Amino acid sequence: MEFFERPEAQFMIGVAVAIAAAGVAAYYYSYKKPKVCLDPEKFKEFKLVKRTQLSHNVAKFRFELPTPTSVLGLPIGQHISCRGKDSQGEEVVKPYTPTTLDSDVGYFELVIKMYPQGRMSHHFREMREADYLAVKGPKLMFCLIFGRFKYQPGQVRAFGMLAGGSGITPMFQVARAILENPKDKTMVHLIYANVTYEDILLKEELDGLVANYPDRFKIFYVLNQPPEVWSGGVGFVSKEMIQTHCPAPAPDIQILRCGPPPMNKAVAGHLEALEYTPQMQFQF
Repeated sequence: MEFFERPEAQFMIGVAVAIAAAGVAAYYYSYKKPKVCLDPEKFKEFKLVKRTQLSHNVAKFRFELPTPTSVLGLPIGQHISCRGKDSQGEEVVKPYTPTTLDSDVGYFELVIKMYPQGRMSHHFREMREADYLAVKGPKLMFCLIFGRFKYQPGQVRAFGMLAGGSGITPMFQVARAILENPKDKTMVHLIYANVTYEDILLKEELDGLVANYPDRFKIFYVLNQPPEVWSGGVGFVSKEMIQTHCPAPAPDIQILRCGPPPMNKAVAGHLEALEYTPQMQFQF
């Protein structure tokens, strides 16, 4: 007992306790900190655990991450690169934006519209549960050279979003990130265009955002071939629709657009005519 009463012994005991406490803290921190799974340099494979058919050519794919607390680690509004094989067995790589956020731990989801002649569409069409998908994260240098959407809470007063078809996926991700952040008061106005009612992707989820955030999220659906009973827009997205359903040009607003090339070209002309400056716009 005399040994433990000596100053040098008490010092050694203090050091040992400090080391042990530091080890426990480090373990606790590493355990609690979510594991980021994306690698910008190399493809990593993720297991398909659930495939849900949403329509004849659209399906939702849920992929499992390595642990229940893992996160994909993709910045808001950016895309991942997916690698697969086309109908000829040749390798193909195509970018997609997940509909999930890093608040969705343990998995990520892709909503994919599979086109008859699409090379990567073939790969997704053939995928079955328990198959693996090769995924790679965005390269920083690519983002710096070509520019990528970067979002910080409160960076603008309001967003106007112009989406067509599968172009809804980056809009949905950004809208969720804004609306689910209680400190973010940004308004979101979405115009979403499709050919038919059945083509509307994520409609249940979008309507859920409207129901949960009625003062901050507005949607105007547009159909080229609407059903007999329809209260939304008809035809293509027009200058008048943008003027009515999007925030007016101002330094503290931004218009995001993502859709088929003809739509992107048409709405770019409408935005110019309405005097939205290039700084007020971003195309995914």
